[in-house]
Amino acid sequence: TLSVSLHMNGTGNLMDFLDEPFPDVGTYEDFHTIDWLREKSRDTDRHRKITTKSKESYWELIKSLLDAWSGWVVMLLIGMLTGTLAGVIDLAVDWMTDLKEGVCLSAFYYSHEQCCWTSNETTFDDRDKCPQWQKWAELMTGHSEGAGAYVLNYFLYVLWALLFSFLAVSLVRVFAPYACGSGIPEIKTILSGFIIRGYLGKWTLLIKTVTLVLAVSSGLSLGKEGPLVHVACCCGNLFCSLFSKYSKNEGKRREVLSAAAAAGVSVAFGAPIGGVLFSLEEVSYYFPLKTLWRSFFAALVAAFTLRAINPFGNSRLVLFYVEYHTPWYMAELVPFILLGVFGGLWGTLFIRGNIAWCRRRKTTLLGKYPVLEVIVITGITAVLAFPNPYTRRSTSELISELFNDCGALESSQLCDYVNNPNMSRPVDDIPDRPAGPGVYSALWQLALALIFKIVITIFTFGMKIPSGLFIPSMAVGAIAGRIVGIAVEQMAYHHHDWIIFKNWCRPGADCVTPGLYAMVGAAACLGGVTRMTVSLVVIMFELTGGLEYIVPLMAAAVTSKWVADAFGKEGIYESHIQLNGYPYLDVRDEFTHRTLATDVMRPRRSEPPLAVLTQDSTTVEDVETLIKDTDYNGFPVVVSRESERLIGFVQRRELTVAIKTARQKQDGVVSSSVVYFTEDNPQVAEACDPQPLKLRRILNLSPFTVTDHTPMETVVDIFRKLGLRQCLVTRSGRLLGIITKKDVLRHMAQMMNQDPESIMFN
Repeated sequence: TLSVSLHMNGTGNLMDFLDEPFPDVGTYEDFHTIDWLREKSRDTDRHRKITTKSKESYWELIKSLLDAWSGWVVMLLIGMLTGTLAGVIDLAVDWMTDLKEGVCLSAFYYSHEQCCWTSNETTFDDRDKCPQWQKWAELMTGHSEGAGAYVLNYFLYVLWALLFSFLAVSLVRVFAPYACGSGIPEIKTILSGFIIRGYLGKWTLLIKTVTLVLAVSSGLSLGKEGPLVHVACCCGNLFCSLFSKYSKNEGKRREVLSAAAAAGVSVAFGAPIGGVLFSLEEVSYYFPLKTLWRSFFAALVAAFTLRAINPFGNSRLVLFYVEYHTPWYMAELVPFILLGVFGGLWGTLFIRGNIAWCRRRKTTLLGKYPVLEVIVITGITAVLAFPNPYTRRSTSELISELFNDCGALESSQLCDYVNNPNMSRPVDDIPDRPAGPGVYSALWQLALALIFKIVITIFTFGMKIPSGLFIPSMAVGAIAGRIVGIAVEQMAYHHHDWIIFKNWCRPGADCVTPGLYAMVGAAACLGGVTRMTVSLVVIMFELTGGLEYIVPLMAAAVTSKWVADAFGKEGIYESHIQLNGYPYLDVRDEFTHRTLATDVMRPRRSEPPLAVLTQDSTTVEDVETLIKDTDYNGFPVVVSRESERLIGFVQRRELTVAIKTARQKQDGVVSSSVVYFTEDNPQVAEACDPQPLKLRRILNLSPFTVTDHTPMETVVDIFRKLGLRQCLVTRSGRLLGIITKKDVLRHMAQMMNQDPESIMFN
């Protein structure tokens, strides 16, 4: 025994080499879930180390200050890059959308509007016509009117649209398959603690920015808002890799990504506060107060940067700014609430239709030809859109025109009212007038545009190009709202002696604003599809500057949410998460079934027993075989196979790395060495026995456990609120089984009568 104890003491220092941190430990595999608790405790340890060191010297103090500031620095960088990208995207989209119709002769890189700004020959009535801007037909044949010119313009419009969308889908397909779609469902899943490598990478950022411009310019029924959130999160991920505080801790990284999402919405709509609320209400999973302040800062910087670029040239952050401030009346709440009902019904129709079509794409031949699908849809869209002036222009311009009120100077067809010649005309307050022929033809075109938008958006969203959903939904609502608004206005004009109009509508007064109805309709439709409420209303009034209209917007948003929820609880993003089978535990889902932890835990009765390690009787070879034969993410450690009393839990990845490192660096570790997880060294019987390997450092001594009679309701709550990855089930200290996040999701799917195997990721 003397020689043995000497032998043991001699190698004591060798065995503790594992107390140095391993390289690579604590990172996760692709498509795995992170353990929030572990990430949080690792960050606390790091913080404690920095704080104790900072008392030693000035240099360490400066380092600790820099560490504390790094969060704000990351936010500053994210805000600046996101704002810049958004400005560039806006300018490029403007130019390329106009390129489908014509070109500027004075400088080809000017859009239509910029071209006519610089012109001296523009009159106020025809501010869209100036000699520098020529349509393609005029440029090629010299004729601007007539059937031939129309056909040529038509043909070139469709050709450009096809070219843009073909480029977009090819780039996505070849360079960054993750750049397709809106990106918000995946961002939600990533923020809930899931890992999708490359989803927020540099290539995705680059390709998504370029293809987003192409996709929006091609005239397809899609917006740039959802993808801008994805672009912002890619920027966030890019800057996280510069600071080890974020690059090495997945939990901290997700705090940054939450703030980046806020910056994305801030520049998409010019709505910084709406962005913060959107991140809080819709996207984020874990949102501490610190993240709220940082989101606020990131959104502010992003909005500043965009304002400096000034892409719309109106010194506003937004396209849809409204100038009218006429009051609204109580009786108008009825049409507002009806628009809310319409929004809820449209949301339900859209989600059902779009999910059915996407499921179809997944299961049939359609999914094998993404490029062909995009080209066919673009072709149909362009061919149907060109004849109608309201669908020909970009969707944002359409919404902008629908939101606007008819001033004395408006030249739009929607403002072709019959003027009373002997009426004195105050400039700002034009009384209600009978509609002229232009308004009636505009109503027809809008009705056709509405049907077209409703149908085509269902098929467009979810194709293999970047596609946002906000703008098309708002367009549907704005068209419906404007139609209702004009109807109410004409009713009030022709029947101002009716009892409902009598109190607030004197003849010769301006009492109904059709543009306000368009705003309310847009909010209702957006709410019906995404089920946002608070952030939606804030985004809408930041977007339009219509502060007086908060109550109508709230009424419409709440109504549309109620109506849509009556048909199904999931918004479009949750539905896409379910369709793709991402492991997302929704905080809003109620779990009401009376099952217990025993019903869900593995192994079940028919399955082989749980794969465990013992504290001091497993050899290196046993461990390696276990790792090779199973694909579990971790193994419980018990005292012995007989007693099965639980000691802790060890992660598969850390175990692999530890054994690999020990074999390289530590002498005497061979296949028959005993692995032990106890404090004290096990007794070595013979001096010739191989040296044991101490792995206590990687053992988690406080794994989360529940007893077998814990109700599943509680277990689901624990998983949700603590962000667990797995949870062990014990009875009076004996290990019975394990519940993973995937088991919980499968169980919930089973309880809702869905296919439990649809949750495809481990």
